[in-house]
Amino acid sequence: MITHITHKWLGIPGLIQIFGAVAVLFVSGCKPPPAGGVDAHGCEAKSGGHVQGGICQEHFVPEGLCGICNPDKLAGLQAGESLQLRLASVQSADVAGVKSAKVIEGRVADGVECYAEFGFNLNKFAQIASPVSGVIQEVTVDLGSRVLERQPVARIWSAQIAEAVAKAVFTHQTLEREQKLRTQQVTSEKNLQEAEAAHRSACQGLRTLGITEDEIEERRRKPEETVLLDARAPFAGEITGRTAVRGSMVEMGAPLFTIVDRSVMWADLAVPEAGMSRLKVGQEAEFTVESLAGRTFKGQLTWISAELDESTRMGRARVEVPNADGLLRARMFAKATVLTDSGSEVLRVPPSAIQRIDGKPFLFVKKEADLFDARAVRLGSKAGDDWIIVDGLKAGEEVATEHVFALKSQLLISRLGAGCADD
Repeated sequence: MITHITHKWLGIPGLIQIFGAVAVLFVSGCKPPPAGGVDAHGCEAKSGGHVQGGICQEHFVPEGLCGICNPDKLAGLQAGESLQLRLASVQSADVAGVKSAKVIEGRVADGVECYAEFGFNLNKFAQIASPVSGVIQEVTVDLGSRVLERQPVARIWSAQIAEAVAKAVFTHQTLEREQKLRTQQVTSEKNLQEAEAAHRSACQGLRTLGITEDEIEERRRKPEETVLLDARAPFAGEITGRTAVRGSMVEMGAPLFTIVDRSVMWADLAVPEAGMSRLKVGQEAEFTVESLAGRTFKGQLTWISAELDESTRMGRARVEVPNADGLLRARMFAKATVLTDSGSEVLRVPPSAIQRIDGKPFLFVKKEADLFDARAVRLGSKAGDDWIIVDGLKAGEEVATEHVFALKSQLLISRLGAGCADD
């Protein structure tokens, strides 16, 4: 048993080289007073170096719980058990840069983790094609342009359209003439019906191309004007592709633009085979993207594949993810978690708070400004970047989270011959 303990910093220069500033910061706060005297902290000197009541005179914690005096006990601690570490002064932790924070308490849902790639919502993805063969006379949008539903994006001259409009104008004139003649009983009902049918047929063809009867009437009143056909956006969105060039010849059906609505993106998931049975349509999924640090995106599972990929043995699933601010783009990769259970309340700490001693995880729980518990804990799984503490920690406790190695170094300093020595 150790009967008297004192730090011998000046006698171990090798230790100072190892710990540098940390060693200097944690010089013991109490020096043994003369026999029968009282030191600066009011500690009486007793035979054997410890005051009555089993208090360690060197570090002012219960003798059996002094971590510096009993470092060998650390290996035998179970989760929730601890030894105490008393620093030299109440300023020591601040000087060493040790920061502490309260334990994070919250609900962590159970889920299936996988990788995802974002893509466009194919229900809101389209190519705007030329409705006729002709010459592009005007282009009114460019890449990145945002357009409204039915907004013109290009105007095309076509001999076919000019001929169709002329035919519609002619059949309209014929119909008016037949109506007047029929009123005068000059023509037969059959001729009038044929004129009506011819006009309907001519107008129907133009309506299919997007030309209204009002526009046909306008062309009838101004036959000298060039007839142009508008190519229009099928829905509101963003122009992401363009091949249309003013003055170029295009065939009917040739793609002029690509339009997409990015307000909702699709995330294609690659799901491990073991997790496929836990997925259900309607479950919520969360996404993190490396290039968008600090942001979490959420969506809903809408489709689960009925087969696995032959080569990767992975299943596929799709999640619709709102993208109102437009940060998500096609072909972005992400980490995804499909939430399969609402989970339970857990305690979490950042990885920087965990120190391993003899292979066991420890946390330094702050009790006072200069007093910490070196507490053994049991780790669970990771929740994001944090570790879940399964056993050994209570809600509301405060743990060291930054420069924690300085505390570990002071706790283990006696193992290097600089902590406690027999009198």
